Amino acid sequence: MDSNKTPDVVVVSGAGGFIGGHLVADLLRSGKRVRAVDKKPLHEWYQQHENAESLVLDLSSFDACQIAVRHACEVYNLAADMGGMGFIERHKAECMLSVLINTHMLAAAAEAGVGRFFFSSSACVYAAGKQQQSDVAPLREEDAYPAMPEDGYGWEKLFSERMCRHFREDFGLETRLARYHNVYGPSGTWEGGREKAPAAICRKVAEAKLSGRGEIEIWGDGEQTRSFMFIDDCVYGSRRIMESDFNEPLNLGSDELVSINQLVDIVEEIAGSKFRRRYILDAPKGVRGRNSDNTLIKEVLDWAPSISLREGMEHTYRWIWDQMIHGTAKSGHNFT
Repeated sequence: MDSNKTPDVVVVSGAGGFIGGHLVADLLRSGKRVRAVDKKPLHEWYQQHENAESLVLDLSSFDACQIAVRHACEVYNLAADMGGMGFIERHKAECMLSVLINTHMLAAAAEAGVGRFFFSSSACVYAAGKQQQSDVAPLREEDAYPAMPEDGYGWEKLFSERMCRHFREDFGLETRLARYHNVYGPSGTWEGGREKAPAAICRKVAEAKLSGRGEIEIWGDGEQTRSFMFIDDCVYGSRRIMESDFNEPLNLGSDELVSINQLVDIVEEIAGSKFRRRYILDAPKGVRGRNSDNTLIKEVLDWAPSISLREGMEHTYRWIWDQMIHGTAKSGHNFT
């Protein structure tokens, strides 16, 4: 590091993605000097911010990671090859290759003397045996062990958590870890195969309404359960975790458990329309039930995600509706 240069840059990797774009915006609003990094070409980023330094780098390369973290005081590592259940169940090797990103980012950050390193883990690290019922008990942080996470994506996240721990222990790099639970909201993926359930349901309901079709498709029987966290809670919680003195994994998710059928009910209410439901029982659907136990995050931060699903889905549906009626769908469909 240049000894004449004071480290003051906050790096966000995966900044061209959904969560990364919102995080960059929030950091800029609070006066931070931000370096936004993603491997996608700039025109494919969900959000671009003229006040951020934006770099196109493939962070699976150590050399690229060294460039990314130069003069950085903090790193938020959100970069990963992932998507909704349809993607992670069918692309296990691609998901696991994200371990190169976190390994090289940790090594580059330690080498550069970065002050703090945030890793976005996932609820997919939790043992599958604890998620076999719709009325599932909320998952506590210790439920990740004995380890049996979701194949592919879950294993990569759990391994990278351990890497963060050992880089802290061996090299003194202060690491912070959040296990995200199903983040959703505007300015994210809503079509093309990588979208998650809230965006997919919004799109399907909007398509049915715009096209006049009376039917929507549901993956599974609709009774699988999840909790869904709105993006504003995710960004706020991520920054609180980064600023805290707590260095073990923390759940970052809503504890408002709903079935997929109930999620569809909410979106139909927002849209003002009801549709027949065609259930695709052999489609990817993940674990039967998953919810976040927020006991520990409340103890550590005196806070937990609280934006209601109804409120968050209102914002999300309206945004996706606007994308569709203005003809921005990648599919080429124009409903105007």
